[in-house]
Amino acid sequence: MDSTRPAASAGASSSGAASAGAADGPWLVVGLGNPGPGYASTRHNVGQMVLDELAERGRLTFKTHKTNATVAEGRLSPGGPRFVLAKPNTYMNVSGGPVSQLLRFYSLDPSRLIVVHDELDIPFDTIRLKHGGGHGGHNGVRDVIAAIGTGDFTRVRVGVGRPPGSAAAADHVLKAFSAAERKNLPILIADAADAVEHIAAEGVTAAQNRFHAGR
Repeated sequence: MDSTRPAASAGASSSGAASAGAADGPWLVVGLGNPGPGYASTRHNVGQMVLDELAERGRLTFKTHKTNATVAEGRLSPGGPRFVLAKPNTYMNVSGGPVSQLLRFYSLDPSRLIVVHDELDIPFDTIRLKHGGGHGGHNGVRDVIAAIGTGDFTRVRVGVGRPPGSAAAADHVLKAFSAAERKNLPILIADAADAVEHIAAEGVTAAQNRFHAGR
């Protein structure tokens, strides 16, 4: 896994469908999950674990926000892009309302949105980056697309893998990571957080080239 963090960049460089840099306002990074301590350590909440890692890097504090989300704002490094890190206070399948409100509140185009979420169809220990397209069967992403009226935003898809045998996928994502997975979970979370920083600093295509290479 690539743990190299990008150099701070305040300039904008076009890369793929989304542009890099901080020139057009902050990046809204939304970590999907379910609210409450009972869900905090589940696979479905790995997107919010990534936001906790990003906030820790910038020494940012999450606070209750009028958009039905918990929000931390600021830069992760001096001179770097500005971020709005947001965790919807709704359940996963109705995440779209807070995301839509956040975009309006900060007057942001959806191209400045990065959604971090769990992905069953990607093996654990792996991340995939995507800009645009459909929801891929993920109900949280489905609701975001429906609420904001477009799929023109970036996704950091954090692999949690499918359950073994005939186990139900819904049960799998609502359970905590296994003991074996927890050993490598900090690396996976750091990798996804690095990807968010690279998207903001360098653009989606450059980040894909870095994080998809050899994986």
